[in-house]
Amino acid sequence: MPLIPPLKILLAAGVLSLLAAGPALAESPAELRGTGDLGVVIERATGSVALVDTTHRTVLRHIEGFGDLSHASVKFTRDARHAFVFGRDGGLTRLDLLTGEIDGRIIQGGNSIGGAISQDGRYVAVGNYEPGGVKVFDVETMELVVDVPATYEKPDGTTGQAKVVGVVDVPGNRFVFSLFEAGEIWTLDMSTPEPEVTRYRDVGSMPYDALITANGRYYIAGLFGEDGMALLDLWHPEKGVQRILPDYGRGEERLPVYKMPHLEGWAMAGSQAFFPAVGRNEVLVADTRDWSLTDRIEVHGQPIFVMSRPDEQQVWVTFAHPNNDRVQVIDTRTHEVIETLSPGESILHKEFTPRGEHIWISARDSGHIVVYDTRTFEELARLPAESPSGIFFTHRAHRIGL
Repeated sequence: MPLIPPLKILLAAGVLSLLAAGPALAESPAELRGTGDLGVVIERATGSVALVDTTHRTVLRHIEGFGDLSHASVKFTRDARHAFVFGRDGGLTRLDLLTGEIDGRIIQGGNSIGGAISQDGRYVAVGNYEPGGVKVFDVETMELVVDVPATYEKPDGTTGQAKVVGVVDVPGNRFVFSLFEAGEIWTLDMSTPEPEVTRYRDVGSMPYDALITANGRYYIAGLFGEDGMALLDLWHPEKGVQRILPDYGRGEERLPVYKMPHLEGWAMAGSQAFFPAVGRNEVLVADTRDWSLTDRIEVHGQPIFVMSRPDEQQVWVTFAHPNNDRVQVIDTRTHEVIETLSPGESILHKEFTPRGEHIWISARDSGHIVVYDTRTFEELARLPAESPSGIFFTHRAHRIGL
């Protein structure tokens, strides 16, 4: 009988062991993918999200079970494996981007609209409208770590609970947020054995949203109760909060405000800041070296999101009702509107791919997402979605305040 070479014996044994293990191991493995190409689109009407692939411009799957997403936002863990979804019903839901399944959900409050993940990736903070305040949870276990009520003193000497808005992460494992009714900005330091809160009072009337600059230095809150904004220099917090652009609307009558601008989308381009004027059909431009107003750009309607392409040569603007059927593009060098697009009905949210070659725009009432080439303005894809709104890509996991 001829001898069987040792290598053939090993191969035969391997095949027999696979067959003995049953069909589960004999099947072809699932497709491997990284998370760098992935993103999440909020589908507000159905309490679901669409998991998307940004390179191939496809919807991978629709995932249900997120509760009330009528005003929702998303933050990504530092490894970009999980997305935390903050819902209007107070739900905090963790989505595994690789399996496409929810792997954690709690109802932590009555009404939350956003939050942030700490610099070291250990904590997720949630800002609440009801009952007010900030709650911080362990990212891995989703257990409560600290509860910070937004208690403030009213003019009559009684106390109340303020709505918390504009929660962002900043270097040093800290969170910063604003108290709407109180007119205050607070910082929460999670780097100390016992979390420490610092309060800045009398910052202005009704701070309604905020941003943090890309380097983590300036926290800027918009003021709904007055013209102007409140700025906290986190490199020099001892200077307190200063007012900037206090008179940009002096002597002018505001238009009715149908939707509050979202300041997290403010555009920084070199030494310029582009941001929405409250109650006016204008994008305002400020010099970030002294925060003086340098220009007012007339646009299609009241701006909601003003976002810069990653190379900072363009600013893309979406608008409030009733003029929310357009997107306009501003050249940051000339301050001219260079393009007007019509992706569909009820346009609010958009997101650039990490290097800015494409932009994804959700048309809520048209039930689709449109992808454009940002250089040629050519439409590249039109993807179905259920009342799509917020769009969030995983590169946010590695940026301060996003």
